[in-house]
Amino acid sequence: MSALLLLGIGMIGGVGAFSRFLLDGAISSRAGSRFPYGTFAVNLVGAFLLGLVVGLAVSEDTLRLAGTGALGAFTTFSTWALESHRLAEDGQGRLGALNFAASLAGGLLAVWLGRLLGSAL
Repeated sequence: MSALLLLGIGMIGGVGAFSRFLLDGAISSRAGSRFPYGTFAVNLVGAFLLGLVVGLAVSEDTLRLAGTGALGAFTTFSTWALESHRLAEDGQGRLGALNFAASLAGGLLAVWLGRLLGSAL
């Protein structure tokens, strides 16, 4: 892996992280709920897009840039797990379990749909 590719992954990762911040904030400010809709939406969108990129059968370097850089920084496993845990800590165990399960099931469905679409294009 070249130094230029590593630099590209880092720079594109910054764009992915900033995009996550914007989308999560926009959704969370409108939802006004204890459920973390922003993180939920970010992770579903990211899973779909990663499936799409894989389905398109792009080059290895493109997959590293898009998958690892942009979408790796865009999606957020740690925030999803932390928000699920915090809901349980705050006495919202069912909501935490729902967030955990719905994100997992929705993410698998989203990546499958994205891959299907990518393969068809």
